[in-house]
Amino acid sequence: MSQNPEMSGKTEFDSSVTTCGNCRTPMPAGLRFCRNCGFRLGEGPAEYTETVRFQKGQAGVGGAQQPFAPNYAAPLASSPTRAFGKPRKRMSGMSWMFIGLLVFFLAAAAFTAIVAPIGRNVTSISVPEKPRAKFGVNVFETGEGGVTFRNVEPPGSPADKAGLVGGDIITSFDGKTVTTSDEMQELMGSAEIGKPVDVIYLRDGEQKTTKLTPISQADFDRLVREFANRPGGKGRFGFDDDDTERVAIPGTKMFGVRLDDITPNLPADMAGIKEGDIITEFDGVPIRTPQELSARVRRAVPYNTIKVVVMRGTESLEIPVKMGRS
Repeated sequence: MSQNPEMSGKTEFDSSVTTCGNCRTPMPAGLRFCRNCGFRLGEGPAEYTETVRFQKGQAGVGGAQQPFAPNYAAPLASSPTRAFGKPRKRMSGMSWMFIGLLVFFLAAAAFTAIVAPIGRNVTSISVPEKPRAKFGVNVFETGEGGVTFRNVEPPGSPADKAGLVGGDIITSFDGKTVTTSDEMQELMGSAEIGKPVDVIYLRDGEQKTTKLTPISQADFDRLVREFANRPGGKGRFGFDDDDTERVAIPGTKMFGVRLDDITPNLPADMAGIKEGDIITEFDGVPIRTPQELSARVRRAVPYNTIKVVVMRGTESLEIPVKMGRS
């Protein structure tokens, strides 16, 4: 017979009593979890709670009532995984990235399918470019004190009517000072067709003033065609255009064009003009550049007699020349 542990201080083995492995509280051997701490024998703390009921009149250790041990047909779950079922797998970050890219491309394709047809049906609206005014000179170049050019062409152009010739230096255009070719191009771009502008320029060191009226591209092209198709043809003088040079006239601020190759038996040679002569005037027009001389020769009326002024050494000569036809 077992001895009461509270009285003797010793505990004898009793097969009907089991000790909780967690809180060391005695408990009936048939009970599967501790009623004191909820520890499940052999598997850790119980993962559910249950009220322990005792049957009346059933004695336990020391005369205490034994707890009622439920008879479970199915085994109890030993872990949250088994108690609540297998957890769902979570998608990785890479999976979310692929899903995001797929959504993006689908949205882009849908947008293109909707917007592209609309764009094809929309008529583009363009602002018409302002017509550029024409002056009748070749490309402007930055010169000493302003901008210059090499020749005026075609006949009847705004620059021709204003009395400008190649070699003139423009210092002011429409009331604005001009020092570089870029400034001149900008002023030309803002000029209005048909509206006269004041032009101040230098020729042989002397300041002059004139008015110039820009024309449209269509009018400029018409002048070019009319000159190209002139019934009488173009004039011929008889010198090599590639063998000329712009030179200064000693003792003056003037420039002229020296002829270094005169063609025999042509108008210049037959009129008595010699190689080395410097032409300063052709048919009443100052000649300051080789390009201007060539342009004036072309516009001279064939078989008409014109006046040519040349410098031969220190002597100025006026020579009449009957033009030929080219």
